[in-house]
Amino acid sequence: MATTKLMGLDKVSGVKRPKSIFLNLTFIIPAVVLLVAMIMAIFAPLLAPYPYDQIALTDRLMPPAFMEGGSTAHILGTDLVGRDILSRLIYGAQISLSVALMVIVITAGVGTALGIVAGYLGGRTDGFLMRVTDISLAFPAILIALLFAATIGPGYWTVVIAISMLGWAPYARLIRGEALKLRETDFVAQARIIGTSPVRIMVRHIFPNIINPLIIMSTLAVGMVILTEAVLSYLGAGIPPPAASWGNMVNDGRSLLDVAWWISTFPGVAIGLVVMAGNFMGDWLRDKLDPRLRQI
Repeated sequence: MATTKLMGLDKVSGVKRPKSIFLNLTFIIPAVVLLVAMIMAIFAPLLAPYPYDQIALTDRLMPPAFMEGGSTAHILGTDLVGRDILSRLIYGAQISLSVALMVIVITAGVGTALGIVAGYLGGRTDGFLMRVTDISLAFPAILIALLFAATIGPGYWTVVIAISMLGWAPYARLIRGEALKLRETDFVAQARIIGTSPVRIMVRHIFPNIINPLIIMSTLAVGMVILTEAVLSYLGAGIPPPAASWGNMVNDGRSLLDVAWWISTFPGVAIGLVVMAGNFMGDWLRDKLDPRLRQI
């Protein structure tokens, strides 16, 4: 029998279903924000009107174009030495997103490998790896990253390594729990019976079944990594000038907020938008990929 729907009401089941447009907004808006940020990062040399380090002292502290005294030549204004804020914002997306990508690849890779090994092998191996994970989770990540960056010196790879040092632990804890459940399933038991090696079982049978939670956690981590990089750069232990990162742009304008608010505000807004988009995207993926949360 055909079903008829009126105002989102399913006449057969009697269940009111939300309109698809509202369901998709939680995906469309974050996806657009992240897509724009990625386009900025990939095509920065083509999109930016000026080089990120081009100094023009005659244009210093020029306000945005929509304010009195502004100019369309510098739509978002300029900083203390006349560098174009829009150009630095676009180039800053390269650093912020590339740091996030590198950190997530490292932390997800290490955490997933340790979590699968601990969960599948169990026993002393599990106990040892989880105690190391607990110790890592007990340390304040920002403080350790600050100490490391301050000791080695600021730089791109310093930031990546500093954030990655403790970032693997949440992955290990999550994946270990999933591996513990999977090792008791019938298909893993059958693989053991026919003599499949533990390494092959972990790679061919367990890993494909933990991809969904891994994707969700990695998406949620995007915002946290960008925020951590911004904090390190803001504190002077991140990406050194004159390179443009959103964090050191906020740092550049913190002493000028009363006379040139735009220097810190626009990169701050960019950080906020990308962090929220990453969190909303992670929530949306969790709802779609977690079978326990799927709509029936």
